[in-house]
Amino acid sequence: MDLKKEILSEITQVIEAVEDEQVNGVLKKMTKSNRIFVVGEGRSGLQGKAFAMRLMHLGFTSFVVGETITPSIQEKDLLVAISGSGKTTNVLDVVKKAKKINVEVIGISSTKDSKLAGIASFHLLVPGATKNSENNQSIQLLSTLFDQSVHIVLDYICLLLSRQEKISNQDANEKHSNIE
Repeated sequence: MDLKKEILSEITQVIEAVEDEQVNGVLKKMTKSNRIFVVGEGRSGLQGKAFAMRLMHLGFTSFVVGETITPSIQEKDLLVAISGSGKTTNVLDVVKKAKKINVEVIGISSTKDSKLAGIASFHLLVPGATKNSENNQSIQLLSTLFDQSVHIVLDYICLLLSRQEKISNQDANEKHSNIE
């Protein structure tokens, strides 16, 4: 099989395994929050930054944990924590701190029994292989399949949000950087 087709096949299998009910739960929590904070490490963190940027384009107030201009998180805010393994120490530490001040947490990981899934208020399962997967069935290295799949799932969530909130491409473009 052509490697490109095999990669796309892997991603398709993961995306199809993401439950609509969980996605709808994420949408509800996002639209009820004041502000949305995103945390992740490594490539998961990069996917989180892309998500926070797109949320800003949609008119949501979003921040990336650890950036110098990120304000304090408050009780009515939402934290989206991304970790393929669900056991990334820095991500779990941030989640625990947020939970102590009653912040709702959406955890996104590759397994339903991860530490992150266990402590998050709500869990979104994106079952892509990671570097820690016991039976890594992916042809791709490390956590590539999880990272690719998370990116697509988060963009799908943004598309659903844009339709739900009636935000057009033109509306989003008006919030896009104009000093680049």
